[in-house]
Amino acid sequence: MTGTVARGQDGAAFRAAMSRWASGVAVVTTRDAAGRCHGFTATSFTSVSLDPPMVLVCLDRAASCAEAFAVATTYAVHILHGGQEELARRFARKGGDKFADLPVRVFGTPVLPDSLAVLECRVADRFAAGDHTVLLGLVRRAESFAGAPLLYHDRAFADVAARVSAPG
Repeated sequence: MTGTVARGQDGAAFRAAMSRWASGVAVVTTRDAAGRCHGFTATSFTSVSLDPPMVLVCLDRAASCAEAFAVATTYAVHILHGGQEELARRFARKGGDKFADLPVRVFGTPVLPDSLAVLECRVADRFAAGDHTVLLGLVRRAESFAGAPLLYHDRAFADVAARVSAPG
């Protein structure tokens, strides 16, 4: 084993360890009181409960959209498929209009087209956890479609469908 992490140390060892964990990729969206859409790319997303259906997602408090999510009452989680790496990169960038030229459906929470799954949530709770905010959401509507997910592993995106071959 290499490296240890103590409170207050540079997080390089922790980041390196966490990069070994493969996860799905999601884009999380909301709308502020003025009607502006906000969103970010997340790999820290998981289900919490089946009854009632609940999920959680974590957002860096330094993110440009953190203020909008700090007061949001609803949000949508879009689970991305392997062909949506550019969408993931778009919502991971700082600044700019991430929704420009996207055909977004807005009936409250902005919903992006063509995701592998969409979960529309009402905020049940939010709390600080280190440098992040944890958003706990009660799922109000869920829909899913066939396809292979976009993954994030070792600080890179991976399209599962492109890497899986039929047994031979």
